[in-house]
Amino acid sequence: MCNNTWIAIGSNMNNPKIQADFAIKYLKKLPKTKIIKCSKYYRSKPFGIKNQPDFLNAVVQLYTCLSPKKLLINLKKIEHERGRIRNINRWGPRTLDLDILLFANNTYNFSNLIIPHYDIYNRSFFLYPLLEVSPNLIFPDGTTLMYRLSKVQHDNLKLWK
Repeated sequence: MCNNTWIAIGSNMNNPKIQADFAIKYLKKLPKTKIIKCSKYYRSKPFGIKNQPDFLNAVVQLYTCLSPKKLLINLKKIEHERGRIRNINRWGPRTLDLDILLFANNTYNFSNLIIPHYDIYNRSFFLYPLLEVSPNLIFPDGTTLMYRLSKVQHDNLKLWK
């Protein structure tokens, strides 16, 4: 069975635009998957640790026949290819971060994957790019994207230049 899924792209190291462009190039190559739409690139202030460069953020909508677990495995391979090193510092700088935000209208709670993303409703750098690619989105809990946007600060998101 194939589904729509939304992937967040984040980077603040080693030329973030090049990292995001690479991610999109490789998302296009995933088996049984095609890109439906990609948001513009946004600049956001770091979340958590403040003493690091700004982040580039984007959201890509995919149509995939991969399962959530197989998709996650592929996303981790793309991150690894770009030099992503996972360490204790959860909120630190990174070359590339690919998160599954939503998978169809389903919820999952695996040991290594929670969908919807555990903090999707509180992060403007997820919600505003989502608005660009899927303005009429309804979350698995029945709330609309517009409702969720009304509950978060814009956080001075700017287009990446």
